[in-house]
Amino acid sequence: MDIDLQKIKKVFFVGIGGIGISAIARMMLLQGKLVAGSDIGKSSITEELRKLGAQIVLGQGIELVPKDVNLIVYSIAVPKYDPEFFKKLQALRASGVTLQSYPEMLGQVTRAKYTIAVSGTHGKTTTTAMIGKILTDTGHHPSVIVGSLLKESKSNLIMGKSNFFVVEACEYERSFLNIKPRMLVVTNIEEDHLDYYKNLGDIQRAFKELMLQTEDLIIYNGQDANTSTLIVGKNFKCGVLDYSKFLDKVPRLSVPGAHNRMNAAAALAVAYVLNITDGDAEKSLAVFSGTWRRLEKKGTTEAGTIVYDDYAHHPTEIKASLEALRELYPKNEKRLTVLFQPHLYSRTKALFDDFVKSFKDADKVLLLPIYFAREVPDPSVSSEKLAQAIRLEGEDVQAFSDFESAEKTVLALNLGSKDVFVTMGAGEAYKVADTVFKLS
Repeated sequence: MDIDLQKIKKVFFVGIGGIGISAIARMMLLQGKLVAGSDIGKSSITEELRKLGAQIVLGQGIELVPKDVNLIVYSIAVPKYDPEFFKKLQALRASGVTLQSYPEMLGQVTRAKYTIAVSGTHGKTTTTAMIGKILTDTGHHPSVIVGSLLKESKSNLIMGKSNFFVVEACEYERSFLNIKPRMLVVTNIEEDHLDYYKNLGDIQRAFKELMLQTEDLIIYNGQDANTSTLIVGKNFKCGVLDYSKFLDKVPRLSVPGAHNRMNAAAALAVAYVLNITDGDAEKSLAVFSGTWRRLEKKGTTEAGTIVYDDYAHHPTEIKASLEALRELYPKNEKRLTVLFQPHLYSRTKALFDDFVKSFKDADKVLLLPIYFAREVPDPSVSSEKLAQAIRLEGEDVQAFSDFESAEKTVLALNLGSKDVFVTMGAGEAYKVADTVFKLS
């Protein structure tokens, strides 16, 4: 169902503090619409939206939804984890209210645009931000929605004047199928979100479906076997381009790691297709400073400890981030301590053996309790069991039952100028560093 957004005057967002849905809220505010919303907790994102004019209430329930809204946009977690509330939301359709999930809304706002969608198991956020930066720096005035906060604007949204729209396209629950890209970037495909997908083949089928609805061009990682097998030798109505061939054009980057050089190659491929000169694209990438919670340097303590925060929550991402840190801080120069919070029981259980082998570049590993978010607890897997398995690999590891215990241990380590400390995970591990080091 297509929505005439010109006729929408007041929008209510359920889960307005989410990193994706909040970008749509920002967009609606900039378009002069009345924006209200609810979330279960206050955050920097909700506070920034308040400053921009959004009316936000804490909590979740049908009584919080104003009577005069034209459109309700909700997080995709709502139908599954609060079905009774969702039924009440659906009942509002009878009174003329339009109801859209965040992925559906992303499809709506990009429908008439030249949409460049960036998908993949890893690297979506950084690649989206890199492409957005190149287009912005070269005067193409794109709109951009990214699943993080851009360093320059401290926002997850850029509102541009042109027809270009760069979006991060998430594969969870096949959300990205709401987007009909003109250009599709696929960074890689790997097992993840196994609380929804059956297996790797199921994930690949979802990506294949997205590829088949791409209009002009698929830009893919030819070094990733799980992606290449979907493309090489197949007939598509659109063109295909292997972005790994652009690796030799990647300039020296400000962000470390082989994974970021690969992300940059994807961005250079997009620039090439859009007739942006190599020099201009490379100049833009050379000063790219990263995004929020993507190997973000938080600062240096009074004792000289360098502190990072990273969103890595999949074994491949953990290894890539630690390898990147070792590029900056070799083992003979710095001790590297990682405080990791596993994200989801289902992911930890399905990828347990891979997690065990992910921390080889760390000198010390600290594990917080599993952040279960949208799941019910599963006693068959825990941070303690993960710690036991990591210890068998010869690693120095310790698991904690709560955040307070972790904070006390980190304080007792007396980290100094020879140390690098990184919080890691999609949950709230960063709060330990905020409490202990007070750098924020």
